[in-house]
Amino acid sequence: MKCIIVDDEQMARVIIRTLCDKIKSIKVVDEFSNAMQAIKFLNANEIDLIFLDIHMPDFNGLDLIKTIKNPPKIILTTSDSEFALEAFEYGFIIDYLLKPVGFLRFQKAILKAQIHASTSSDIKLGLEIENDFYVNIDRRLVKIDLAGIYLVKAERDYIEIKTETGNYRVHSTLKKIEEKLPDSLFLKIHRSFIINIKKIIDIEDNSVLIKKDVIPVSRSKRPELMKRLDLL
Repeated sequence: MKCIIVDDEQMARVIIRTLCDKIKSIKVVDEFSNAMQAIKFLNANEIDLIFLDIHMPDFNGLDLIKTIKNPPKIILTTSDSEFALEAFEYGFIIDYLLKPVGFLRFQKAILKAQIHASTSSDIKLGLEIENDFYVNIDRRLVKIDLAGIYLVKAERDYIEIKTETGNYRVHSTLKKIEEKLPDSLFLKIHRSFIINIKKIIDIEDNSVLIKKDVIPVSRSKRPELMKRLDLL
């Protein structure tokens, strides 16, 4: 993974570079003492990861986050966790490191970066691995059994993923998760709902019953649903 370091403190940059040098999969291609220099570099170069300090004079880390287009994954470095929490509304922020940064905590952040780097999406849905995929919940990567999902519901800027073991609220869109779910199991039956067709208990008129949820079926989706079911 190609990365850059953005921090106004030279010693902080040295520490991050030293930690990066201990991990073979990470290559530091450049480092910058202010955000404006980093933005110019990012406009002309593609990288996988930014180690970004939040507290910088004039144009700080949050300003950079709001400015760059098509941002890569970002790991924040800060001495104030409250500012880091504010930045987590952005899907490409995958972790934050509190200064001084220790190697074990650094390794954990890199692991998250490697998982996220395996998908081209910039949403908080993570990597699909065989029968599992990950979602980013409150700065934690939570593994979800794909076959255990029985319903995905859109709620404004979020989706609710309902599974056999629990429910998860993720900042994303129904369209983006639909692209990650296999057609063999899942079908979008309404503009706000995707269901696992193997979990259907009952179908009546224009609705299906899964667990205790009654989900509407749009008129345009009903023929496809009936086609996908194994009818006697």
